[in-house]
Amino acid sequence: MPTKRRPPWKKANPKAKAGTSRKLSPRQKTSARASAKKAGRRYPNLVDNMRAAQKGE
Repeated sequence: MPTKRRPPWKKANPKAKAGTSRKLSPRQKTSARASAKKAGRRYPNLVDNMRAAQKGE
């Protein structure tokens, strides 16, 4: 049975990493754009960017 999870845009920033946002590398941007295109979106959204950053490409 799936657990109920809050969407990322409704979550507070983690306290330990406050202010440590980083830019995506060109390779990560390409990955995010590819996943957005595959999903039929013109631009990557938050979830695409999070997935690309998590992969660490």
